[in-house]
Amino acid sequence: MNKLQQTGIPGADGHRARMRDRLLTAGPEALADHEMLEMILFLALPRRDTKPIARALLGRFGSFAAAIAAPPQALRAIEGLGEAGLAALKTVQAAALRLVRAEVMHQPVLNNWDRLMDYLNAVLAREKIEQFRILFLDNKNRLQGDEAQARGTVNHTPVYPREVVKRALELHATAIILVHNHPSGDPTPSAEDISMTREIKQAAAVLSIVLHDHVIVGNGRWLSFRREGLL
Repeated sequence: MNKLQQTGIPGADGHRARMRDRLLTAGPEALADHEMLEMILFLALPRRDTKPIARALLGRFGSFAAAIAAPPQALRAIEGLGEAGLAALKTVQAAALRLVRAEVMHQPVLNNWDRLMDYLNAVLAREKIEQFRILFLDNKNRLQGDEAQARGTVNHTPVYPREVVKRALELHATAIILVHNHPSGDPTPSAEDISMTREIKQAAAVLSIVLHDHVIVGNGRWLSFRREGLL
């Protein structure tokens, strides 16, 4: 039995080989979104025709980026994807985030603000649940850590100033930046956001930890408390 017969997909090997050649010779821009998804999926699902699955992903989520960032429970509703396909998409998402994160880690973040915002948007802009993160900086304002402190609901995340300061001390951070997302897409701070930020600033100042900023990430938009005069 030859390789084509083993897959059971007429013309699949030739189609996949052509996409692979275009990727390697012309670069990723040579592939459309559905072809990128096909490439990922046929590595995880070698015996399946992945084109219909890729088309279904785009039809449901709208873009390559939205598909790989979609919640697992939503992805499981795509017929034929399965756990192997789901794991492949989430591996690509994790790899993309690590690449972007590598660009900001151990760098002076206040001098690379646009790059930092690119990273935060990649991490949070498509999240469907509110998430509160802390960026921990050393005495040269280099990013030493980025941690999710809490996850909540679609519009609320419980945050405790004492826990924020405690973690900063554990990491020997001298400054912090607070970050959270608004799944609604609107980064306008609520009264609770403003009150919580002031409480954390006061608690941190007691131990000589500087709160540089609080950034709210929406869908393709973000807001800086410092730039808005809210700190």
